Amino acid sequence: MTAATTYREVTTGAAPTSRSERVHQELSRQILDHQLAPGQRLIERELIDRFEVSRATVRETLRQLAAEGLVQIQPRRGAVVRAIDSDEARDLYRLRAAIEGLLVETFVERAGVAEVQRLQEALDALDGAVEDGLAASEVMRVRDDFYEALFAGAGSSVLREELGVVQARVRVLCVSSLSESGRGATAVRELRAVTQAIIECDGPRAAALMREHLAFAAAATLRTLPRAD
Repeated sequence: MTAATTYREVTTGAAPTSRSERVHQELSRQILDHQLAPGQRLIERELIDRFEVSRATVRETLRQLAAEGLVQIQPRRGAVVRAIDSDEARDLYRLRAAIEGLLVETFVERAGVAEVQRLQEALDALDGAVEDGLAASEVMRVRDDFYEALFAGAGSSVLREELGVVQARVRVLCVSSLSESGRGATAVRELRAVTQAIIECDGPRAAALMREHLAFAAAATLRTLPRAD
C-alpha cells in the first residue's frame, strides 16, 4: 500500500481488504481525529489483544504509520504518536503550498468543463458542512472531495502521490486549524477565491491564492503548537 493510497483510505472510509489494512485504517483515523494524543504510546500487546491480530501484523502497521509520519519508533519506548512542533509544521505547510500551487495551475491547464463543475459542487458541499457546524474532523472529510476534484482535473499521478504524503502528515494539524473559531468559514472564502481564479483560467493567480490560503492555515495551526526546542 502506498502512502497516497493510505491517505485516500483514511479520508474516504474505503473498506479495508486485509487485517493489516483494518488495523492501519483504525489507528490512522484515531490519530487524525486526536483520539490518540501526540506522545501517546502504542503498546504492541494492547494492540494485538484489541484487534486480535498477530505481532507481525501490528509491527507492520506501526512501521507503515512511522513511514507516513504519524508515529515515531523510539528506543526503549517503542511506538508513540508523533508530536509535530512549530518548525516542522511550518516546513510541512511550505511544502504543501508549493505543491498545491502547482496543482491548481495544472488543473487550469488540463481540466474541462465537467471537472470545473465538480470542483464548484465540492466547494459548495464544504461550505454547507461549515454552515451546519460539523466537527472539524468531519469538515476535513468533506474538504477531501474538493481535493479529489482538483486531482481529477489536474490528471497528475505524480502530484497526487507527492501531495498525498504531505497531506497525510499535516492532516492532524489541519484539524487543529479548522477548530479555531471562524477559521472554517474563512477557509471556504479563501478556497472560493481560488476556484474563481480557476474559472477565469488564471493559473498564476489561482496558485498565488492557494499559497495565501495555506499561509493563513499555517498561521492558525502554529498558534496551537509549542515552539521547537
